[in-house]
Amino acid sequence: MRDARARTLRRFVEGRRLTGRLLVGTSGFAYRDWAPRFYPPGTRPANLLAAYGAQLPAVELNATFRRRPTASAIAGWVRATPPAFRFAVKAQRGAAVRALLGTPAESIAWLTEPLGAFGERLGAVLLRVPAEIRRDGPWAGRDPALADRRLAGVLEAWPPSVPLAVELQDTSWHVDETFDALRSAGAALCVTELDEHESPPTLRRTAAFVYLRLRRSDYTAAELEAWAARIEPFLTDGVDVFAFFRHDPVGRAAELALELERLLGGRVGGGRT
Repeated sequence: MRDARARTLRRFVEGRRLTGRLLVGTSGFAYRDWAPRFYPPGTRPANLLAAYGAQLPAVELNATFRRRPTASAIAGWVRATPPAFRFAVKAQRGAAVRALLGTPAESIAWLTEPLGAFGERLGAVLLRVPAEIRRDGPWAGRDPALADRRLAGVLEAWPPSVPLAVELQDTSWHVDETFDALRSAGAALCVTELDEHESPPTLRRTAAFVYLRLRRSDYTAAELEAWAARIEPFLTDGVDVFAFFRHDPVGRAAELALELERLLGGRVGGGRT
């Protein structure tokens, strides 16, 4: 039954022109334990990204969340991957929080200054607002209107040339005021699915691209097919979709990324975000 559903979905996809690009991958790539399940046996640490880029079209960088990338690091990442490969850069967590709490112009300039070294390989920057920063929290005097102004300050200071996705981890931010602010700024709402979610999250497109973080510890074939069916209309409309699976100890995340790509007909589209 599952194989029949998958075949039906692939036939449906193959019969439509998917002009958006599915930029699917995993959070991070530097996992030697993924061999031999994903990486060839004996792959050296220095060659992991090249082996990853030979199979998947995008990666969500974890290293940039801990520290701002250097020009030499970016050059190495770009050199190791093919021209069509795209990087999603997690903004360094300290500066991302400072941007929201009080120094947007200074913090965002510090975050984005090195990113020009990616050139067209930069797919998006993911700015994460942690769960403890609630829209109605004490940091903003429990005043949602003040929190909205702080978020607006971040969005106004963000360079328009740098594609931005914002992950608002606490649901207090999931309101029309937030969605409207992101839409006005052309920033994507990062849609995240977690193990504790009883049903898939609502997809809201607020930018020229869609950004998904599929963070369940595993997905069944039926669940992947359901996600493929939800993603397909965006691709048909020419919208690029970033989709990143949670890293794991054995390489299951990479298998899920490959399967989602297969369900949607391979590396569809070719446009840049």
